[in-house]
Amino acid sequence: MTQPDPVLEVRDLRTWFYTDHGVARAVDGVSFTVNAGESVGIVGESGCGKSVTALSIMRLLEEPARIAGGSIRFRGRDIVDMTPAEFRTLRGAELAMVFQDPMTSLNPVLRIGSQLNEAMTVHGPSAAVAARRGIALLGSMGITSPERAVTSYPHQFSGGMRQRVVLAMGMSNEPALLLADEPTTALDVTIQAQILDLLQALNRDFGTAIMLISHDLGVIATICTRVIVMYAGEIVEQGPTEAVLAHPRHPYTWALLNARPGLDQERGDRRLITVEGTPPDPIAHPPGCRFAPRCPFRQPVCDEHPTLQAVAPDRLARCWLAGENDAPFVRQPRPPRPAVEEIVTAAEPIMEVRGLVKHFRLRGGFLSKPSVVRAVDGIDLTIQRGEIMGVVGESGCGKSTLGRTLMRLYKPDRGSIKFAGQDIANASAAQIRPLRRRLQMVFQNPYASLNPRMTVESILAEPLRFHGLTAGAAATRARVDELLGLVGLGAAARDRYPHEFSGGQRQRISIARALAVEPDFIVADEPISALDVNIQAQIVNLMMDLRERFGLTYLFIAHDLAVVRHICDRVMVLHLGQVAEIAPADDLFTTPLHPYTRYLISAQPALHGPGAGSGRLKLTGEPASAIDPPSGCRFHTRCPIAQPVCAREAPPMRMLRPKHEVACHFAERLG
Repeated sequence: MTQPDPVLEVRDLRTWFYTDHGVARAVDGVSFTVNAGESVGIVGESGCGKSVTALSIMRLLEEPARIAGGSIRFRGRDIVDMTPAEFRTLRGAELAMVFQDPMTSLNPVLRIGSQLNEAMTVHGPSAAVAARRGIALLGSMGITSPERAVTSYPHQFSGGMRQRVVLAMGMSNEPALLLADEPTTALDVTIQAQILDLLQALNRDFGTAIMLISHDLGVIATICTRVIVMYAGEIVEQGPTEAVLAHPRHPYTWALLNARPGLDQERGDRRLITVEGTPPDPIAHPPGCRFAPRCPFRQPVCDEHPTLQAVAPDRLARCWLAGENDAPFVRQPRPPRPAVEEIVTAAEPIMEVRGLVKHFRLRGGFLSKPSVVRAVDGIDLTIQRGEIMGVVGESGCGKSTLGRTLMRLYKPDRGSIKFAGQDIANASAAQIRPLRRRLQMVFQNPYASLNPRMTVESILAEPLRFHGLTAGAAATRARVDELLGLVGLGAAARDRYPHEFSGGQRQRISIARALAVEPDFIVADEPISALDVNIQAQIVNLMMDLRERFGLTYLFIAHDLAVVRHICDRVMVLHLGQVAEIAPADDLFTTPLHPYTRYLISAQPALHGPGAGSGRLKLTGEPASAIDPPSGCRFHTRCPIAQPVCAREAPPMRMLRPKHEVACHFAERLG
């Protein structure tokens, strides 16, 4: 389907932000092409210029951003010089974009059908034609009962369904090029896999060229035939996806690959290779190679700025060392670390949970009855001191509710929670307060959990003063400096506010706040979700260091299964508020015994080049509702090995292997 003439040709694009502090060169001389029917991926850390490049192509920039130079040719026409009226005929019709957060892309007060129809009628089709096509589009996107879906509002859909609606809007006029900016960030692996399947189908069935922006190399490897790596506003490497991922020719690409753990990778030392530091300030880029200050392979020649040059057929790299051999960058061995078993103690468990139930009662509307969300519905769990217990599952399975209930942020409806031998399930606020020092939580969104009006010093000093852990202002400030040092931030961070930090730095502040009161047990609820892979690796390494230094115990909630396997001792799989399987991490990922676990594992993107997901086990339909769960086994409506007994009887938890429990009537078939 590839044609000689590219559908998109970007040449020497320069998009700069003219601020009071100077000119920020967010995109600084970027050139690339996208051919008709091709899928191209763009990767890099936050701030490297990925999204600004896409917004420049879509002419969605606002002051102080301007296209300072270069050309963007779409189907041979330079769109930089088009008037707004001329470009409106292209935007949404021949050139479309899907944004990262579908909830901000959809109008919350308009029905889905109205928004779909508007995307089409503005470019010509009648309302009747648009209505019929909108229903057909939703059906092709895998949304069940599309006739009913068009009458719904965005808040009535799950995140994955909202993303499908946005994709349907983007494809409503069959564009020649679709730009997808982080369309799967923070989605569960199963929903992410379904969205990637849809993008592949659009590329295959409609011949739509796709430019996919992501920080996850596994996502890029799944659907993209070519990959562009950006750093500090420049392209540093470009080439066929398989070749770039197998033999990177730029140290930054090498660093991104090594920062990402593999799902099938032997764990060994649980620390990941990271590149310390942050990308340079776009107002003051280094005079030489922009990656040189962070590069582990730096040479004197790097003081000169390298050009993007051909280093192999169809391969470009911006590095003085890239042409030396086929694989110039080799992973360095890391020193051995203590084995995991040496840290986990055999003493009394730090946390014992039996029959835990937490339901949320929803008030009915004018014509609807009250209902109950069965978020946590009978969970048994034991966590040893020094252990890292992973919790995985789709959105709505009860992961976050479980963590907050263990913290007693929610009071359980039934069941027992023993922390260090003390039952806290029904403890009063006064009884819980002395334990708050020992029980801490790190939330998914650090910006939402940090007070934007308080400085970092105030944020960290508050728990110290509340619990009387320091005497006087001088001692408090010294402890704050110590905490900032523990998480890799200097004392200079004391007087700054949360908005002045990057996402990874804010997460470090959240961890410092949790450590301030010297806890024994920390619930980490999606602490690395939506962070760049290098920042993810830094946070993982920090958590491992703190665990060894202070003997911490973690409940680690995440949807990135590769990270979960890499750092966790045991993993619990939740499905609709119940435990499907629990086992040592290596056992669970090498020989899963529950069909649901197998689906989760197979949905994890792998670095095996385009089509990597072609052999993936595919789930059909949306997860069952926690308001009205199915009878018997709650997975039987989507399970490929379900039998009549699965609909009648809930399977009990059974120990089929040492420390390996599963709730499935037919788990032996998978063993």
